[in-house]
Amino acid sequence: MITCYLRYEIDPSKAKEFETYAKMWLPLVEKFGGTHHGYFLPHEGGDYVAIALFSFPSLADYEVYRSKSTIDPDCQRAIAYFRETKCFLRHDRSFLRPLLESGAAAPTKQDAGL
Repeated sequence: MITCYLRYEIDPSKAKEFETYAKMWLPLVEKFGGTHHGYFLPHEGGDYVAIALFSFPSLADYEVYRSKSTIDPDCQRAIAYFRETKCFLRHDRSFLRPLLESGAAAPTKQDAGL
């Protein structure tokens, strides 16, 4: 399993627009076989950082999602909404692998011999 960690620098004056944008993506990740763990929006302290976390069984599954999202009408609406509102200034993407309670890392494609 891989988890995508997205860190957004949002425009604080467009926090409501960013929340609308985030709500658009929650079901879209699920639509393509991922598990969305939610968006984490500013509450106290700095008001310009938001985080999103979602997982796919593998990086290959994530790449299928990325490919299909480029032609999906609902994804295109979300992208158009961002372009219209400019509700975030930038984002960074990282991929993480979970460390399970047992102390063992989640299996990777390499572990499975793929």
